[in-house]
Amino acid sequence: MTGQGVVAHGVQRRFGAVEAVRGIDLTAPAGEVTALVGPNGAGKTTLLLVLATLLVPDAGEVRVAGFDPVTQSDEVRARMGWAPDVFGLYDNLTCREYLEFCGAAMKLTRAQARARAGELLEVANLVDKADQPVHVLSRGQKQRLGLTRALVHEPEVLLLDEPASGLDPRSRVDLRGLLRRLADAGTAVIVSSHLLGDLEELADRVVFVDRGATVGQHRIDELPTGAVARPWRLRALDNDALLAALARNGYVHEDPTPAGVDVHLSGDEAAASLLAGLVRDGVPVVSCQPLGGQLEATYLELTQ
Repeated sequence: MTGQGVVAHGVQRRFGAVEAVRGIDLTAPAGEVTALVGPNGAGKTTLLLVLATLLVPDAGEVRVAGFDPVTQSDEVRARMGWAPDVFGLYDNLTCREYLEFCGAAMKLTRAQARARAGELLEVANLVDKADQPVHVLSRGQKQRLGLTRALVHEPEVLLLDEPASGLDPRSRVDLRGLLRRLADAGTAVIVSSHLLGDLEELADRVVFVDRGATVGQHRIDELPTGAVARPWRLRALDNDALLAALARNGYVHEDPTPAGVDVHLSGDEAAASLLAGLVRDGVPVVSCQPLGGQLEATYLELTQ
């Protein structure tokens, strides 16, 4: 592995009069998971297609594993795994045949492709489907098969567009574990997803994009805190006492629901102060927890 990851500066791409990407900067180091976050139409998929050598940018500089996707596309493809949000699978092949075919396409020997297919069927939890045709798989199973196809040649850069789409909760947990192991082994992983809770547990860094441009890059453990208010949910044994204490201390809250009372707070310190005050007032609080993570709060602030 070169260990150079992905670097993009000033990437632009138009489709006629539509400016899909108008200035995206991104750094995705080797050995880390980089989350690409933004609303629909922000340019995430277009950027990934550029990185995957499938679109030529109109402007900007891009390096994938140290190579230029435009002038050195073969070098990039040999080192990059690409998993789009919609897969084109060969339905009449068995799962094993499909992975062996993909291995041959990546210039693995027949023995290497067979061995790698066996490994990846275990990774995808599809061993029991190995010799069944692809068309019998469920949507989630096809998603898992398509993800493992991107790993057949053990790439040093992995590009994933909405990889958890269609996956059940167990498979999403397995996916997070797999991507974490790949990053720990030195792979540069870029994940575009709307499942911000999953990304916050998985990613090392995040790149926020909106309207075709980068609006922020942060390490996950360095996300700005305190500047963005987010809702915290309070539950108490005596709801009337809770509401009275919140009103008495000037806290604005949402209408109470059976799940509790939501209060917008600026961070952990504000939540601790509120909880301490409620305890002093004798309110029997049974839980106080944030709704959504800091990643979600920062995303909403940057793209409001």
